[in-house]
Amino acid sequence: MDYTAAYFLFLAKAVTVTVLILVLVAALARLVRSERRAGGRLEVRPLNRHYRRLAEALAEPQAPVHGWRERCNRWRESRAREKGREARERGRPRIFVLDFDGDMRASAVEALREEVSAVLLAAKPGDEVLLRLESGGGLVHAYGLAASQLERLRAADVPLTVAVDKVAASGGYMMACVGRRILAAPFAVLGSIGVVAQVPNLHRFLERRDIDFEQFTAGEYKRTVTVFGENTPAAKAKFQQELEAVHELFKGFVSRHRPGLDLERVATGEAWLGEQAVELGLVDELGTSDDFLLQRRDSHTLLALKYQPPRKPGRLPKALLGRLADWFSRAG
Repeated sequence: MDYTAAYFLFLAKAVTVTVLILVLVAALARLVRSERRAGGRLEVRPLNRHYRRLAEALAEPQAPVHGWRERCNRWRESRAREKGREARERGRPRIFVLDFDGDMRASAVEALREEVSAVLLAAKPGDEVLLRLESGGGLVHAYGLAASQLERLRAADVPLTVAVDKVAASGGYMMACVGRRILAAPFAVLGSIGVVAQVPNLHRFLERRDIDFEQFTAGEYKRTVTVFGENTPAAKAKFQQELEAVHELFKGFVSRHRPGLDLERVATGEAWLGEQAVELGLVDELGTSDDFLLQRRDSHTLLALKYQPPRKPGRLPKALLGRLADWFSRAG
């Protein structure tokens, strides 16, 4: 009798393990298929629920639960309340929350353009956009494209608020000024409306070693200053002229979106802290993105958008692990 019971116990364990393995294999196969699909995907995270969970975590603790039946009842009650809240939120105007963490090349613009397209396709009257912006600037053409993506929202009459918690300087401020309203934390850094270029020159080093540098161009200004050749006064003057032209375009762009600014005062390449930026008109008011969202959590549906670009083949295993971790965390 003991042998039979032990056998059936072993069989039950073996079946359980087999089923778990089959479920895991099926999940992996599904993830592989989803990762191999063409195109990226847009993730939407409801922030109202996130804030409710933060509040509930610090609320008065509930009475201890005894038994699985009571646990199930409490879970069903909690789920019913959550569904009721979500149903009420569906009729509210929405705030789409976008994040832009800029580097020198404004690499995040690839995700931003898809997120803006999604908003334009879904936006209804009363909907808004909050952009949480952090960037110290970078390449002119890259940040010009990023600012143009935000101009698409303005052209479609979708209200855009830009929140600067840390820094929006140079190209970062070029993006920020497109917003109908700019918020900044008191010690955030803003401004730097200027253009800079730095070019090392090795001409004298090569000359001392009897190394000639030959450069051939067609067109008088195809190349002005160089790294290896001698930079003549005329070449330097032309290069400076080009920088001034870009600066004028930058100032014109800022003036078009914030016509009340005193450009002679603020377009010197200087940067200011949040409180100073308010006084100069670079910013509309002090505040953080957290303040903005908490103030609207009861009147708006808050949706954080994040576009995930198509996976590269070499990154598939790492992507699968990440997706699996997300799946198990949600299941837990």
